[in-house]
Amino acid sequence: MAEMEKPPELQMFPLVVEIPVHWGDQDAFGHVNNTIPLRWFESARVSYLDQSGLGHVMGGGELSPIVASLTCHYRRQVKFPDRMLIGIRVASMRRSSILMEQVAYNKSRREVSVEGSAVIVFFDYIAQRPRRVTPEIKSAMERFEGRTFAYELGNSNS
Repeated sequence: MAEMEKPPELQMFPLVVEIPVHWGDQDAFGHVNNTIPLRWFESARVSYLDQSGLGHVMGGGELSPIVASLTCHYRRQVKFPDRMLIGIRVASMRRSSILMEQVAYNKSRREVSVEGSAVIVFFDYIAQRPRRVTPEIKSAMERFEGRTFAYELGNSNS
């Protein structure tokens, strides 16, 4: 996050992306529709891969990251013209997947509004199956986050 101090709630996140709330993001109830934070989190994941030097894995080549699971917990309503700070980090790493933790902090109201996670699987499109997180991917994420990851136990394709 350039030239902006992170609030305490976002200190543990190596990447924070600022996203404005648009008028059209609101639904008939006058707050941001429940699908919008999923788009914010998607934008943060793409920025994470790009800024960590892994943008090339999004090119649709042989090995690409795909979303296997999403969670989203709505804590507070968000409305136009709020501004959101989206924090993202790797929470854990398994053989062929990464659990990414994501949070949407309402800069206007100074509070966490949405929390979520995404399980990202590295998928071999030629073999049509998950593949191990490569040492290069692991190293790039460790450099970007400034910490090391141990592979955690999981089932055979997690």
